[in-house]
Amino acid sequence: MATTRADYDSPWKEMLERFFPEFLAFFFPDIYADIDWARPYEFLESELQQIVREAETGRRRVDKLVRVWRQNGEERWVLIHIEIQGQQESDFPQRMYIYNYRIFDRYGRQVASLAVLTDENTHWRPSRYEYEVWGSRSALEFRTAKLLDWRLRWATLARHTNPFAVVAMAHLKTQETQRNPQDRKLWKFTLTRLLYERGYSREDVLELFRFIDWVMTLPAELDDQFEAELEAYEEAQHVRYVTTIEQRAEQRGLQRGIEQGIEQGIEQGIEQGIERGIEQTLRENIATLLEGRFQSLPEDLASRLAQIDDLAALRMLFRQAITVESPAAFAEVLAQAMAGMVDNL
Repeated sequence: MATTRADYDSPWKEMLERFFPEFLAFFFPDIYADIDWARPYEFLESELQQIVREAETGRRRVDKLVRVWRQNGEERWVLIHIEIQGQQESDFPQRMYIYNYRIFDRYGRQVASLAVLTDENTHWRPSRYEYEVWGSRSALEFRTAKLLDWRLRWATLARHTNPFAVVAMAHLKTQETQRNPQDRKLWKFTLTRLLYERGYSREDVLELFRFIDWVMTLPAELDDQFEAELEAYEEAQHVRYVTTIEQRAEQRGLQRGIEQGIEQGIEQGIEQGIERGIEQTLRENIATLLEGRFQSLPEDLASRLAQIDDLAALRMLFRQAITVESPAAFAEVLAQAMAGMVDNL
């Protein structure tokens, strides 16, 4: 039994937007402490999109550009990359460098470049990009946090009340249980229960559960078991934060129905495609056979033959084309076949 491959991009984006201060507090606490959170921060989506269009060096990652204010009153832009690939990328430091200098060049803003590496390679820890030509050197040093390091600090992580501790645990356990859906179900329930025990607000519980549910995908039968266990837990705790279980079951059922419909549609489409291919081949073979026997095929006969889309009728016409005495005789058989198709409508 295999689990569905997790989608990390979208849920990480949502968590960054929902819990940006908590993100910095968890991964870069010194930066968090230097920001004046009494002043509003702003996600600079249009500015980042412009830079990405001009400096694309591969597929998009989870990138955010944020305007913040320091405690001393200075305005600063923070560029955040979330590296979500399962293996190292040789061009990642270069991409950090390009985005940094493009933002400075276009907007004249000093940028703090940060990266969270969520891959599973313990040795890949890029933090610098530089090049040198004839003694002229250009370089960028950027800050990184390695999510994998928290595996060695699991006890601390499990006690951490920052919402991004839950994000980190869900991501790490999703990676660890890629081939063990039973363990994934257990951890999914454990982390969901943790949301209630930590006293998060209802809104935060819902947002964090969305992340857990999104990345910790389960096979259908285990997902049903998880739903039942979660419903029982919420009833015991006299809360209905995550489930209105009927609504979730209805949504899941609808999704599965859509997926099954797509699968059936694909199968039917293949069968129909094969059938249409056979029909077209038979029409072409009939025309070729008649032309070979009678040196020509009247245009009206060819046009009427093109209207036959019944496989059984085409097979009959092919047999008739082998023995028919003239194009006129075949035209009579063709007319009967077309009349039969009309009668069957």
